Amino acid sequence: MTEADAGPDARERAAGRPTIRVMIVDDHRIVRSGLAAFLSAFDDLDLVAEAGSGDEALRVCPIARPDVVLMDLVMPGLDGATTTRLLRERHPTVQVVALTSFPEADLVSSVLRAGALSYLMKSISAIDLAEAIRAAHAGRTTLAPEAAQALVQATAHPHEMVSDLTEREHEVLGLLVEGLSNPDIAERLIVSRSTVKAHVSTVLSKLGVANRTEAVALALQRGLVRR
Repeated sequence: MTEADAGPDARERAAGRPTIRVMIVDDHRIVRSGLAAFLSAFDDLDLVAEAGSGDEALRVCPIARPDVVLMDLVMPGLDGATTTRLLRERHPTVQVVALTSFPEADLVSSVLRAGALSYLMKSISAIDLAEAIRAAHAGRTTLAPEAAQALVQATAHPHEMVSDLTEREHEVLGLLVEGLSNPDIAERLIVSRSTVKAHVSTVLSKLGVANRTEAVALALQRGLVRR
């Protein structure tokens, strides 16, 4: 990933977008420097902090007040999943985007269950990463194809569970894929938020997944909903 990937019109394309405060967490200085150079190409992405470890990230986060954190997973001391869990517990409004070189199912599952919203590979283009940061800020999931495939392969007999979804649950799953929050789904379906919460819980249970992100990955990989 290079700053050149952003293209000469990156600043112009960012016009009118809200500024997103970003923190980078990675134990490799050269990676942080590269990401910092990339972020500077986009007017709506503001690098507010860097951290070289999980412990440092937890100390810096309340001071820097980022909207989105780019989180490496394999670090000495606190790993990315543990750091994500602690960060989300302390700062639930902060969205975490896992950015790593490893698509192994256990890593994908652990960080998503810890509260990360998205899982991306470090080979992603700058433009796609910028869009993923914006999506995370809006509460929408972005998964690298490798991560989605790893989740699907790790899910036990998903095809046996899908047939149990009711028509309404299929509809709710489709809205999850669209990136809608529970209040948004309630408004779209003209039902109460508690009803939506119950539907989402049932969908996760029937699909055999732990969270919304895993449900979206499974739905996309298995073609369970139309986009």
